[in-house]
Amino acid sequence: MRMRHKPWAKDKLAAYPQFVVGNPIEYKGNWKKAFGNDNPIHIEVGTGKGRFITEMAKANPSINYIGIELSERVIVAALDRLIEAEVTNLKLINFNAENLEDCFAKGDVDQIYLNFSDPWPKTRHEKRRLTYKTFLARYERILVDGGEIHFKTDNRSLFEYSLRSFSEYGLLLTNVSLDLHNSDFEGNIMTEYEEKFSKMGHPIYRSEVKYQNMK
Repeated sequence: MRMRHKPWAKDKLAAYPQFVVGNPIEYKGNWKKAFGNDNPIHIEVGTGKGRFITEMAKANPSINYIGIELSERVIVAALDRLIEAEVTNLKLINFNAENLEDCFAKGDVDQIYLNFSDPWPKTRHEKRRLTYKTFLARYERILVDGGEIHFKTDNRSLFEYSLRSFSEYGLLLTNVSLDLHNSDFEGNIMTEYEEKFSKMGHPIYRSEVKYQNMK
């Protein structure tokens, strides 16, 4: 179901500069200033309505989080959640993930989360998948050396594709689960989509991969 257009979304995002970074480009190479501390920074690419990233921020106050979402009408829902949570270690960015390097310099980010990304199933759309090699290269150029990607999806085809893509790029697979909710993994925080698909009986696939200093 398509979400309704929200003409007021832009103004609402602008009304909360303490939570929404209006011009993230100005913090490139200096995100510590935005948070006022030297804590590690984790980002979620495609943060959606913000359940995952907000709960992560609440559970880990010594880590700074940034939720990145292209759609204004979606990210305002994440803003509402953040306002209610009143956490100080989370910022939101309304930005296109293809331009991550405009916002982040090498070493700005310690870890990246990719949760239930659009699978773009048609072959001609492969380059749009967030685990395609060009995106993996973008992530490498903003992560610290040895930085990690944590990836979750209910789409088996996308998961299998992503494992191949990670491997071909030279990433180290450190954790792979073919049924997350029936595994011994502790501390999982669900996204909205994860809860929905899990209730439908879909297994949740998860992997952790690490960049190696080999290029």
